[in-house]
Amino acid sequence: MKGSKVAHSKQSNKAVQKPGSTEVDPKIAEAKKAFEQKKQTFIVRAIWTFVMIGLFVGVILSGHVYIALLIALLQVLSYNEVINLTGEKQYFDDLPWGRILSWYFMVVAMFYQKGESLFMFFRNVGIFERVLYRLIAYHRLISYALYMGGLMFFVCTLQPGYYRQQFAQFTTTHMAIFFVIIQGNYIELNILHGLYWFLIPVSLVIVNDIMAYVCGITIGRTPLIKISPKKTVEGFLGAWLFTMIAAILLTYLSASSDYMVCPMDRVGVSAFSEHTCVRDAVFVARDYNFFNLHTFHFAPIYIHSVVLATFASLVAPFGGFFASGTKRAFKAKDFGDTIPGHGGITDRFDCQFVMGFFSCIYYDTFIKTPGYPSFRVVWDAVTMLSYEDQQKLAHDILAAAGNHGSNHLHDVSLAM
Repeated sequence: MKGSKVAHSKQSNKAVQKPGSTEVDPKIAEAKKAFEQKKQTFIVRAIWTFVMIGLFVGVILSGHVYIALLIALLQVLSYNEVINLTGEKQYFDDLPWGRILSWYFMVVAMFYQKGESLFMFFRNVGIFERVLYRLIAYHRLISYALYMGGLMFFVCTLQPGYYRQQFAQFTTTHMAIFFVIIQGNYIELNILHGLYWFLIPVSLVIVNDIMAYVCGITIGRTPLIKISPKKTVEGFLGAWLFTMIAAILLTYLSASSDYMVCPMDRVGVSAFSEHTCVRDAVFVARDYNFFNLHTFHFAPIYIHSVVLATFASLVAPFGGFFASGTKRAFKAKDFGDTIPGHGGITDRFDCQFVMGFFSCIYYDTFIKTPGYPSFRVVWDAVTMLSYEDQQKLAHDILAAAGNHGSNHLHDVSLAM
């Protein structure tokens, strides 16, 4: 009996494992499929990484205006992702003006943030001078009126049964405006201060993100924050160290270039055009005596770069944590699929908005030289005056200057 069972078992095994059989263990097949998917994702991600790097370098070399246009485009795309993620599809289907209002408020916010600068630019090149003069004079009032018009329309369109969805969308719209539109505008201001104040903060966030991942998978043991379980304390602190080193190296490589450190003083500046300026004091080397032991000779910008690196490492990542919390709240893996293999624009730039905002405030607080307004600011103010006021101003300047240089000032008054 026992022998027959053994024989039957052998026959069964032979039946299952036939010579030349193509049957594969389901677990092995599933593992191979998962590997192929990861491989394909890695290839797509790598390709688009190089595409983004190439496009970014091309835009950087093209000049300040093109970089500002890129930032504006990224703002719009990121805003679209946030609105689509946080909005309820059924709500948009039943009340289509909810989506329209979200975009309306975004346009108003961008008009308020960028309008005056654009008006000044087009007026300086002689386009619709009289109309733009009025728009500049009443820009804030127009912006406020547009916003209040949107608010009144929102209140008038409140529908019973949809109050929660409507106010939730209204709230997330304003959240998106602050985090994407308003903070993004300060990134554009960094560009005007000089490409160093745009490119270095952006690069530091990228370096920190990469090194946090590398340090996390190599020495990471202690969880950092619950909202991002894969983040570790070791990765967080290790990335800080490497980001500070990167800040010094990147500053060394970029501080010698006038294209990087000079503020934007005209339209059409690019890496291929002549662009020189009187360098800001932070880019000029000086002596530092440490406790009367040793004297070091370096530019103050290296100290500022370490401060930027510290913020990029210890504070800016919380912009990413906030974005992660938003995605988890709405049960989404990514904000979108705008960039193949990388997710959405917001997934890649969540920390950049926070970093750009800080960089602009830091520049205005510690770097910007206090003093008299530049000639361009004064000239723009003068050209906004009426012809009669310009003549009166020229007369007053002549009277104050006396005979010294009066002929030259007389020529200026005639030019006005």
